[in-house]
Amino acid sequence: MIGKLTGTLLEKNPPQILIDCHGVGYEVDVPMSTFYNLPALGEKISLLTHFVVREDAQLLYGFGSAAEREAFRQLVKISGIGPRTALSVLSGMSVGDLAQAVTAQDAGRIVKVPGIGKKTAERLLLELKGKLGADLPLAGGATAVGDAASDIQQALMALGYNEKDAVAALKALPAGVGVSEGIKLALKALAK
Repeated sequence: MIGKLTGTLLEKNPPQILIDCHGVGYEVDVPMSTFYNLPALGEKISLLTHFVVREDAQLLYGFGSAAEREAFRQLVKISGIGPRTALSVLSGMSVGDLAQAVTAQDAGRIVKVPGIGKKTAERLLLELKGKLGADLPLAGGATAVGDAASDIQQALMALGYNEKDAVAALKALPAGVGVSEGIKLALKALAK
């Protein structure tokens, strides 16, 4: 509905700001990454927005870049992640950091964001895989091998093995093994 606002910045009360657009004041919630880059009060501002209509409220979220808004939109599509949590994620880490965490499937970086637990972080990584961070270049073969190891570990844990056993099985695998072959070898090692 409302895709962009351009006007005068009247108030800054983190995480909310007030923008005057030709006599109409819009209250907009922004992530801290956008908040830190705001101009001084009374200056002109332009933000991309995401409009949320709920039964009890109409909320406007603002972003300094298209990448932030797109990341926000991907986050709110995830079950259990609402606009407030998505804003918290984008306040706790940059879009680039989030994309790297998704590419590396690194839940540890996401758990550091206030309000995000281990299960939510894992669901977030699973849902965003291929949607966010897919355009990041892999840093040599190390990341690809790390992804394979991560996928193998996830598969073993999904089959009921605990993290300790899964990690031990990963250490016994030859370097550079593919996901399907790695799972087979790891299962053989765990069956002994």
